[in-house]
Amino acid sequence: MRMLNPPHPGAFVRTEVIEPLGLTVGAAAAVLGVSRPTLSSFLNGRSDLSSIMALRIEKAFGVKMDTLMRMQVSYDVARTREREGEVQVTRYRSVTV
Repeated sequence: MRMLNPPHPGAFVRTEVIEPLGLTVGAAAAVLGVSRPTLSSFLNGRSDLSSIMALRIEKAFGVKMDTLMRMQVSYDVARTREREGEVQVTRYRSVTV
């Protein structure tokens, strides 16, 4: 069963990791070795999770990279499904001779 409206992984990291630890975005960015704007963009859903950011989060906070990447894929699939009507492709049918 697929989730119809999965959250952006940034929202999860913000509410389940960063906030419970009492970290500011700037402090969390320093821990992760990224700029504050880079982390802020991800946490606020304005940028996608990269594999390197997922690895940084795993190393710093223990959240498995695989889990985070699956969250990103689920989010992407849901957003793409919302635009399904914009894609006009006819199903391929092979022709037998």
